[in-house]
Amino acid sequence: MIVNSNLLRLAGVVLADVLSNTGPADVKLGWFFKQNRDLGTKDRAFIAESVYGVLRRKSFLSYVCDGEDPRKLLVAWLVRVQGMSTRDLADSLTAQQKEWAQEIKAKKTDDISKAMQADLPEWLWDKLVVQYGEEEALTIARSMHQPASLDLRVNLVKATREDVIAKFASEKTEVNPTPYAPNGLRMAQKMTISRHVLFTDGKIEVQDEGSQLLAQLVAPRRGEMVADFCAGAGGKSLAMGALMRNSGRIYAFDVSEKRLQNLGKRLKRSGLSNLHSQVISSEADPKLKRLNGKFDRVLVDAPCSGLGTLRRNPDLKWRQKPQDVLELSVKQTNILARAAKLVKTGGRLVYATCSLLQDENEVIADAFLKANSDFVLVPAGPILQQQQINLDTGPYLKLLPHLHQTDGFFAAVFEKTAAKSVEKIDVDNAPAISVDEEVLNEKAVAKAKNIAKSAAKTKLASKPKSATKSTKKKA
Repeated sequence: MIVNSNLLRLAGVVLADVLSNTGPADVKLGWFFKQNRDLGTKDRAFIAESVYGVLRRKSFLSYVCDGEDPRKLLVAWLVRVQGMSTRDLADSLTAQQKEWAQEIKAKKTDDISKAMQADLPEWLWDKLVVQYGEEEALTIARSMHQPASLDLRVNLVKATREDVIAKFASEKTEVNPTPYAPNGLRMAQKMTISRHVLFTDGKIEVQDEGSQLLAQLVAPRRGEMVADFCAGAGGKSLAMGALMRNSGRIYAFDVSEKRLQNLGKRLKRSGLSNLHSQVISSEADPKLKRLNGKFDRVLVDAPCSGLGTLRRNPDLKWRQKPQDVLELSVKQTNILARAAKLVKTGGRLVYATCSLLQDENEVIADAFLKANSDFVLVPAGPILQQQQINLDTGPYLKLLPHLHQTDGFFAAVFEKTAAKSVEKIDVDNAPAISVDEEVLNEKAVAKAKNIAKSAAKTKLASKPKSATKSTKKKA
């Protein structure tokens, strides 16, 4: 790592702005780089890495610094996290910064709290401990102290995974197939991919393996009607469009026109013609009514806290508050309820978040099932196994950084059942029933069939003959 005093100064300016918590870190970094276009690629990388590095370990670093002075935090990150010595930094630090470095290096941390070791706010740490236990919660938190890998998705409309691997190999760039997503690649080292010919030609997209697996969970088929209800910039819409081999129709809905405009640029590169974006005012937009019951598959990648993406967005853990999660859970419930109306009988509804919290995940899914008797939960594992994806995390899809090397993701799959007088039984998970109960069920089914036949005969007999003949002629 090349460090110099000017880069440290610039990183301190950005960090001070980010620590004000007046907006997302990536937005503030983007704005700063636009104002400083003379900075080279390596300089930008150092500044971004330094800012995100401090955000990942802010609780610990504030402790060893006795405060949140941005300049001091950066020195602490270099010394206590990056392991650089004062000798390594001799030409980069001012006299005052060298004094800070010595003090920071000598600071004892043997008795710091578990929340500080995890570098999480107390409220979030407490929630994770309740869900996972102290040991696993700490492991999860520490796994998010490291930057995320750079994952790519191969666009099946334009290339195969083998083609893309071969192209990178010819350039001496190491990429490896992702462990689970069948069309994913993971780069051994990060690089600027936006100008690579594979990207500009639309053969690859940047997408975390977890996001790719959500598209596989929806499992759209050729010719189907599919809705991405909270499409954002459309990464999952594009993935589903490719899985459908450019057939059928995908509606990408979102309340943000700006995000959908970004989708437009990606769509042009992708070569897809089966994807149509639509701005909506909210989940209750009246224009959605005409689409009720029309869709084979609906994905709800709901707005959430984003606390599963802390490897990429470490500022979220410091900006989110318990009240925010409460407000989001109300929004998630409303969005899911409205999206469910779009699903046709026999169709699939997938609810997903990039959160680690049960408040946004299992609690929402369980409440939906209780409020909607015409939907049943479908285990995620068998759906993925049908696609030769060997991943089973129980009834729900639950991805964790330390186990799956992805962002933290949650997904629940629901199926809309047909309205029947006899209750549908999930044979795989239904409780055992006695022989007498089986006989009664059979009798109930037989009785229902006889009633239906009798009604049909009565209706036919009541029709005038002329009407019957007319019907036959039209047929």
